[in-house]
Amino acid sequence: MEVVASAPGKVLIAGGYLVLERPNAGLVLSTTARFYAVVRPLRDSLPADSWTWAWTDVKVTSPQLSRVATYKLSLNKTTLQLTSSRQVAHPLLLHFRESTNPFVEQAIQFSVAAAKATIIDKERKDVVDKLLLQGLNITIIGHNDFYSYRKQIEARGLPLTPEVLLSLPPFSSITFNSEVANGTMTGEKCKPEVAKTGLGSSAAMTTSVVAALLHYLGAVNLSCSGQSSGDNASGRELDLVHAIAQSAHCLAQGKIGSGFDVSAAVYGSQRYVRFSPEILSSAQAIGGTVLPDVVSDVLTQRWDHENKQFSLPPLMTLVSRQASMSILLFPKWQSNHFTGSHQPP
Repeated sequence: MEVVASAPGKVLIAGGYLVLERPNAGLVLSTTARFYAVVRPLRDSLPADSWTWAWTDVKVTSPQLSRVATYKLSLNKTTLQLTSSRQVAHPLLLHFRESTNPFVEQAIQFSVAAAKATIIDKERKDVVDKLLLQGLNITIIGHNDFYSYRKQIEARGLPLTPEVLLSLPPFSSITFNSEVANGTMTGEKCKPEVAKTGLGSSAAMTTSVVAALLHYLGAVNLSCSGQSSGDNASGRELDLVHAIAQSAHCLAQGKIGSGFDVSAAVYGSQRYVRFSPEILSSAQAIGGTVLPDVVSDVLTQRWDHENKQFSLPPLMTLVSRQASMSILLFPKWQSNHFTGSHQPP
């Protein structure tokens, strides 16, 4: 069995900073740029003594980063232990120890714990146990719009134009900011950072992994037959994806943010009012060390966020332009007799 789930990025068009505090609202649009998570079993068959295993294997592949990380997953505590992390040599990364992605790790841990907590039927629990014993093989890729490819284009001697950017292959390898670009003095060693465009890549990635795992393990049914998951998935199932994705994302970033990026990744474009931070206080206080208890607490909380469906007015489209290879957004008006654009001041 193989499951593919995707989640969109976001653009906050109104309510910046104000959305951090209730009851202030923000208007957020989901983007056509999406993250994709693919989940499949690591092994097709299990040995006879597999029922005695206390750990199972997890493999996470990020082709755009040329990175493969392997873990052991505790079947009791649902916590991960890194066993290896391999990455093709990159000139900017030679002096640094390869790191893992806390957003992916928390998404895996919280999703497995949530599946165990919400699936009560014995037959379905046996299915979950078998799927976990087979191991989890997870692949994650993101749309090019989430990243800046300026250095790649300059290295090829090409002009910095939208046309050149669109000519790049889908899911191209990701470039890194240099030491100087990170704000350090020349010669100082600073770990390079992925060059992003601010479309909410961590939230979209976290949500796609959570959605894929919850569906794979049978905690939700997001089957959509070619349509967006929001068209067919029940509100309860999307709410479960939202609660787990918010929890994993907040714990990974080390703070309880407004959550509008994760909400947009789950529900799409909306008028958003944040949830009360106290909902995730137990997860932050415990630090995720007792995940089954944390997840149980999260799922019993009354999530008081508001997400009312929102869309742009008719004939109005939000498009992106590249200005020095960074994302610039402006509305574009269209009619049967006129095509033009209103440039921002």
